[in-house]
Formats: sequence, structure tokens, C-alpha cells
Amino acid sequence: MAALVDTNILVYRFDPRFPNKQQIASELLRRGIEEDSIRVPHQAIVEFVAVVTRPLIGEQPLLTPDEARREAEEFLAQFTILYPNEGLLRLALRGAAAYRLNWFDAHLWAYAEHYGLSELVSEDFQHDRLYGTVRAVNPFSQTETPQ
Repeated sequence: MAALVDTNILVYRFDPRFPNKQQIASELLRRGIEEDSIRVPHQAIVEFVAVVTRPLIGEQPLLTPDEARREAEEFLAQFTILYPNEGLLRLALRGAAAYRLNWFDAHLWAYAEHYGLSELVSEDFQHDRLYGTVRAVNPFSQTETPQ
């Protein structure tokens, strides 16, 4: 069964500041390519380019604009990319109200619900919670320490 991945999974693949998360994200994406088990919403590609090209506080961005565009092209070639339609947008509006999600998270969830994907892989949702028919999975939940 295919799973939807959030932008943070794509970004951690290139973020050496968090080596454990980088390793987990890299393995998850590699396995997703091998098994054709990952779906990427177009929103995540757009957000990925914006995030990795933004300068970090006191540091350079994770990727140059040219590198980010090249990686985005690779994602387009390696994964099935999902695009929104009116039904998905309406579902996101209802999901934002029902689950008290911010717009971007509701929109992401709506992709998974609309396209019949059983898992949403992200660190931004409550791990193992069921939102409609979609289970949120935080692949980093075992590596994070309580605060």
C-alpha cells in the first residue's frame, strides 16, 4: 500500500543538522522508490524548494536554487506526484474544521484521504492517530526525546 509523504521527509533527506532524521528520511525515500510505495503531493515539491533554498539562521541554505530545482526534478521522475482538484480542496476545508488542522496540514491530509492512501508520513501530525481513513505515521517518533 502506498503512503503520502510530507515536505519534512523530503527536506530532512538534505539536512545534515539532524543526522538521525536524515538517515531515516533517506532510507524511507529509497525504499519508496524501490517498492513504488511513496506518493508525493505537488504541494510538498513546492514547499521543498522554498524551504531548502531559504537561508538558515547564521548559515547558508541547505541547497542552492540550482540544486533544489534539480532535486525537485528528480522527485518528479522518481515518485508518483499527486495534484489537487476541487473535491480535494473541499475535503481539505472540511478536514481543517473536523480535525482542527491548519490549512497546509488539512490540505496534505486531504491528498491522502482523497487518493485512498492509508498512511500519511509526517512529523507534523499526532503519531498513530487516525484522521478519517488515514493513519498519521511519524517515522522519527523513536528518535525524538520528550521535552
